[in-house]
Order: sequence, then structure tokens, then C-alpha cells
Amino acid sequence: MQAHPNTVDPSEIAKFEAMAAEWWDPHGKFKPLHMLNPCRLDYITQQIAGEFDRDLKTPRPFEGLRLLDIGCGGGLLSEPMARLGATVVGADAAEGNLPVARIHAEQSGLQIDYRHTTAEDMAAAGEQFDVVLNMEVVEHVADPLGFLTASQQLLKPGGLLICSTINRNPKSYAMAVFGAEVVMRWLPRGTHEWSKFITPDELFDLLRQAGLEPVDRKGFVFNPILWSWSVSDRDLSVNYVTASVKSG
Repeated sequence: MQAHPNTVDPSEIAKFEAMAAEWWDPHGKFKPLHMLNPCRLDYITQQIAGEFDRDLKTPRPFEGLRLLDIGCGGGLLSEPMARLGATVVGADAAEGNLPVARIHAEQSGLQIDYRHTTAEDMAAAGEQFDVVLNMEVVEHVADPLGFLTASQQLLKPGGLLICSTINRNPKSYAMAVFGAEVVMRWLPRGTHEWSKFITPDELFDLLRQAGLEPVDRKGFVFNPILWSWSVSDRDLSVNYVTASVKSG
């Protein structure tokens, strides 16, 4: 199965390049991601440890695993994965994000291979990874199936894809678009297009079409009283995450 030659949406790339310098400001435009990050990391590390039989209590449990962070932005996920021992490639189609990511990694004493490229180009070059992180990206591409197909091609047999996105329903519009962009002003208006959101069943279907086997899905739920995120087995109504494997 061949990947779609171009799934990048230039208007989406421009949005994130305009915010690039603020990636590591926990009170700036990426505040929602900083708040969500511990929750995302908990899910990611548990899935990788389970799939590859790694002990998270050891200092570098992901030693020997090659990991790709697609749409890496400023490196909010790439850096903790490197600290856990993985060999990390961070890829982003928005070139303006990468100097920020490189400088921060250098300041943190981390070796991360940041590249201005796309999943499709990396797949065409024959790159292979044990783990591909595809977090909050699929709702921003022009062709979700083409993008997920490229992600599948980037995995070694037995590899793990972790993909998160936003559900499409009235609640997700109220919270992820109107609430986050208009009421809370966490994000600039127009960051998300509700029509591009994908339901969990739709995403599972796309993953299967791309040649992957979905094995798990959970919700990321925000509690406005505790002002914190948590992983939920049942509530996938707004933010959610999936794990899929490539048969080997």
C-alpha cells in the first residue's frame, strides 16, 4: 500500500509556525499541551512498556528502541522519550518549530535527531522505527488515511503506533474549539477545525485500512474543578488516544 504523496496542509503548518517560539512556555499558547503532557506521557510509557516488555522502574527502560515523534513541535514528547533511553527522531513539517526544539534539547543535554520532513518522505526513504508517536496531528492533515498509511510504513513488523486526536461531536466543539479558543483563550482562534475531527470508530477504521491492528483506546479527560487531566477507560467524548500494532 503506497502513501498519499502529499498529506501536508500548508495552512495548518502556518498556524503552528506562527506560535513556534512559545513551545516551552507553560503559560503561553501551548498551555493546553503542557497541562495534558503528563497524562499523555503516562499512557505512552505504559503502552510501550507493555508492548516491548520493559520495566519502567529502571533508569532507561526504552534503551534500544528507535522512536519517531511525528509533528514533534518543540519537543514536548521527544525529550522525555530520549530521557527514557529511546533513540528519538523528531519530525515536523513546520520548519519554524525545529530551531526551538534543537536549542531546548541541547540545553537539556539530550541527543535528538530533529528533521524538517514529512511522514511520507521518511517512509519513501525506507526509515523504520519500533514506535511511532502521532499525537494531535491527524486532525491537521489533508488526507488522514494517507498520513496513517505512511505511519504504518514507518513501523518495523511488531511496531507500535500511538495516535491521539479529538472526537467530533457537539461536546468537542464546545470544549476543544469554543471553550479553548474563545472562552479560555488557551489557543488562537482557528487552531482547530471541528469538521476535521475524527470519531474513535472512524479512526479505528482508518487504522485498519492503513494496515494496522488497533489494540487499545482511552480518553483524556479534563477536570475543571481539579484543573487536571486523567486517562479514562470510558470517556472518549473529546480528547482520546489509540494504540495500534503492525503485524510482523
